[in-house]
Amino acid sequence: MTSPADELTQMAEEELMAACALTWPELKRITPWGDTFEGFAPSGRTVEVERRYLWAHDPAGAIVVEVEVRDAAAKTCVEARALLHAPG
Repeated sequence: MTSPADELTQMAEEELMAACALTWPELKRITPWGDTFEGFAPSGRTVEVERRYLWAHDPAGAIVVEVEVRDAAAKTCVEARALLHAPG
């Protein structure tokens, strides 16, 4: 059985993979941007998922993708992050 914290971590990692699946032109077009939506964890509890696309300061021109999954009722959250570089 997955613990509540592990469940949030798994959700954040899966959402990060989806967020990073955009092509570089798509990423550039939406950065900087973010959104928040309500979702359901596999256990059925309600969670809030936030995606953020930000320009990185170092290295310049890269994009930071952040995902945060929050369980407001349990007052817990988990964040996953990736740094994406322009294709060579």
